[in-house]
Amino acid sequence: MDLERARFNMVEQQVRPWEVLDQKVLDLLFSIRREEYVPEQYRELAFADMEIPLGHGEKMFPPKIEARLLQDLAVKSNERVLEVGTGSGYMTALLASLGRHVYSVEIVPEFNRSAAVKLAAHGLANVTLEIGDAARGWDKHAPYDVIALTGSLPVLPETFQKSLRPGGRLFAIVGEPPVMEARLITCISAGAYNSIGLFETCIAPLKNALQPERFVF
Repeated sequence: MDLERARFNMVEQQVRPWEVLDQKVLDLLFSIRREEYVPEQYRELAFADMEIPLGHGEKMFPPKIEARLLQDLAVKSNERVLEVGTGSGYMTALLASLGRHVYSVEIVPEFNRSAAVKLAAHGLANVTLEIGDAARGWDKHAPYDVIALTGSLPVLPETFQKSLRPGGRLFAIVGEPPVMEARLITCISAGAYNSIGLFETCIAPLKNALQPERFVF
């Protein structure tokens, strides 16, 4: 398998058509080697337009969603980032390459340990990996400049918005199958937020995500 050709095709055939034109993001997709974060048995699928299984019912975002997340959040070099769902550690690496520091929270200890090894091997020291359930918020290091949720939520808890500093941005995929909406929420000022719908998709939810109230007859 020609990895560099496959990487190039991923960017040109999947990422660019999804209106990802930020050169900083495109360059990052070439420099952070996605195949090194994919489970060994799926390495040949590292650049496929699909969710790659990680185990424990979890999956990686398809490359085009990873790229849109990075472009829409527009992480700056002086910013503190919260990532909910470390998973493979690939998105952690991308965010850490852009921001000042990333706090990444994972509910599955095995993922936490695996990501720690990979990130250390790539010299990414500006990351704090923590084990915990952050599906309803993680204000331990708040306020944050950027929050990235790597699984969907049927209902978005207000806790996440309240953990943003003014000017901070939150990327969340909200809703239930078959249609969910990716949203970019910006903290305009204390208690004031602006929400923009980015695109529709369907992604597995975070474990223990807040559920909507169901009407019972």
